[in-house]
Amino acid sequence: MSDIVRIDTNQRMSRVVKAAGLVFIGGQTSADHTPDVKLQTAKVLEKIDGFLEKAGIDRTRLVSAQVWLADIGRDFAGMNEVWDAWVPQGCAPTRATVRAQLAAPELLVEIAVVALA
Repeated sequence: MSDIVRIDTNQRMSRVVKAAGLVFIGGQTSADHTPDVKLQTAKVLEKIDGFLEKAGIDRTRLVSAQVWLADIGRDFAGMNEVWDAWVPQGCAPTRATVRAQLAAPELLVEIAVVALA
């Protein structure tokens, strides 16, 4: 049995959990609520980069991603434009993208990832 390491933990959740050779980064949203999905996506991916760094890895280790969009019809292409530029060539994880009602109406995108430690 491997150790479990929790990073940025509070009573409700951990932002990052390292266990069983994997790094789980919970759903991240942008602190900037500008109504532009490209900007919000870039801010979310910056947060994910920071959490990957805290876990001692980088985005080349991604194996899975879940993306939630408030308006998939309007924002899918814009989010993908930023996502495609962020994912290293040849390192694309599996991914699911769905429409969802996010925690606040100004949030346009939320992303969670899993990576190999």
